[in-house]
Amino acid sequence: MTIDVTAFHFLRPLWLLLLIPAVLLPFAWLRRNDVRARWRAIIAPDLLEHLIVGEKTQRGVRPVHTLAALIALGALAAAGPTWQEERPPFDQDKAPLVVVLELARSMGAVDIAPSRIERAKQKVLDLAAARKGARTGLVVFASSAHLVVPPTEDPAMLDLYVPALAPELMPRDGKNAAAGLAIAEQMLQKDEAAGTIVFISDGFDESGTDAFLRIAKETKHQLLWLAVGTANGGPVRNEKGDIATDDAGRPITGSFDAAAIRKITQAASIPLASVRADDDDIEWVQRRAQVYLEAAQESKVVPRWKESGYWLVLPILLIALYSFRRGWTVKWLPVLLITSAALFAPKEARAMSFDWLDLFATHDQQGRWCFEHGDYAQAAARFDDPMWKGRAQYLAGDYAGALDTFSGIDSAQAYFYSGNALAHLKDYAGALTAYDSALAKRADFAEARANRELVAKLSKDKPDEGDEPTTVKPDQIDQQKKKSKEGKPVLVQQQRPSEDTWMRNLNTSPAAFLQRRFAQEAPGAP
Repeated sequence: MTIDVTAFHFLRPLWLLLLIPAVLLPFAWLRRNDVRARWRAIIAPDLLEHLIVGEKTQRGVRPVHTLAALIALGALAAAGPTWQEERPPFDQDKAPLVVVLELARSMGAVDIAPSRIERAKQKVLDLAAARKGARTGLVVFASSAHLVVPPTEDPAMLDLYVPALAPELMPRDGKNAAAGLAIAEQMLQKDEAAGTIVFISDGFDESGTDAFLRIAKETKHQLLWLAVGTANGGPVRNEKGDIATDDAGRPITGSFDAAAIRKITQAASIPLASVRADDDDIEWVQRRAQVYLEAAQESKVVPRWKESGYWLVLPILLIALYSFRRGWTVKWLPVLLITSAALFAPKEARAMSFDWLDLFATHDQQGRWCFEHGDYAQAAARFDDPMWKGRAQYLAGDYAGALDTFSGIDSAQAYFYSGNALAHLKDYAGALTAYDSALAKRADFAEARANRELVAKLSKDKPDEGDEPTTVKPDQIDQQKKKSKEGKPVLVQQQRPSEDTWMRNLNTSPAAFLQRRFAQEAPGAP
């Protein structure tokens, strides 16, 4: 273990005052048991030396010395020696990130195996998997830009939609990266953490340079660019896997406009790299995102030092065990009785007094540990923070309990989860009201808007009277419906509900869903 001497200090230095009695205790005991000091005034010194017996057989280490050592080591441990900084347990240790992916026709070129778009989609999934626990979102663009997945900690959301992405889903062809940047910036603008926006494209439409540079210079977030393609380009394959041809029957070639990409990245001071076959590009993005976050938050972070006094517990225990020696007067019985009473008391009695974990971590820290390890029921029992408690109850499937917890919080996030809980309880009218409250608090709440649209459709889609009831386990979504004859979207079972959004339970083609939505959102759409 390396110790930075320049950073070494004590978190609670007042405990070091116990070193004074620890040092004085052996001298006080020695003075009290000094035979010469007690008889010097009564017996002549020359005679006293001959009357003192047994002094040569005295031990060098006595119980008072071990007691002084225990007090000294205990004082040092309680004072909190430290020399390392650590992040707070609730600090966001990874930056939010939004991938802006080009879906122009040229992305179907096969100069990069299996194709540019397939390689780019795999990079999106690899990046989300590598950033497990951090929020990752996705925006696509061609002539227009569209949100696919808002920043979420759930990688399954990307797993659902990314494989379905194809240039054919976009209403019109183009390379309007400025529109993609505008949507990504809108999603991250209210985020306190410094985020990162990563472009993956094979070119840039220079007609949008002014709009792109204006947003790029105003944003507080970092911009990165991954170029995909080769200098010679390659033939473009269509959605069926065939080589695409023009009206004259000639193969369509996907160009790679490296000059345009280099020009815009230099003008906006954007770091540029290439999509690679290995994971170097993923590591490059992760490293830059983390460094940028730390640099942006360095002035805001309150130093939090790692407690290192617990290392002194081992020598304290060894010295305590050494005190159990024959001939030593050590009165451990009261300590043993108190410890036994605490350990073997009824569980209810111990709960009324204290939990031993409370000595080392707050309730919220204990709850966060359970939450991160997937024990949501235990996390809900530990949390004091109502927002975290409600989230744990929601993920544990206790929708009624979560609804009760969120009802005491006046925030957009609380109304959003209340709407999800009400939807799981089939109270669609109440869910719509909750989503409306969330949107009133935060107009750009994409997840709340998406879930409200879904619940509005479900509220109109009542089950037929002839349908048989479906039995669902308690830990599954109880909103499973049979697929209607019209093929309308329905909900299916899910073992673990997502905390961000549950619209991915729709039993419909993700490609068809995205294509309809992109067509409706495109400028000039009816």
